[in-house]
Amino acid sequence: QVQLVESGGGLVQPGGSLRLSCAASGSIFRINAMRWYRQAPGKQRDLVAGITSAGTTNYADSVKGRFTISRDNANNTVALQMNSLKPEDTAVYYCNADIVRTYYSGTQRYWGQGTQVTVSS
Repeated sequence: QVQLVESGGGLVQPGGSLRLSCAASGSIFRINAMRWYRQAPGKQRDLVAGITSAGTTNYADSVKGRFTISRDNANNTVALQMNSLKPEDTAVYYCNADIVRTYYSGTQRYWGQGTQVTVSS
């Protein structure tokens, strides 16, 4: 069994910062790409940022220059540092990861349960 557990969400004022973390646990042989998505009420779930196992990153245009994704391969974690937060960043944030469970198995995509980020004065 594999689990992704997010933490670090909360309420922050516009212009503030938050750091989200996501830890993968369970039977894991290798983790390929890891990503953060977000979903605001009534909207679709959108990609925020992604990072490969080699550390190559990509970002949605709306967060470039404000958010930074990073990962710790030794501990199977991914983080999202969010600075200069805006009310439009309010959403439930989900991490996901492409995980290989054994040497012989293929890649499966797993999702965390989500963590709420609210940006409001």
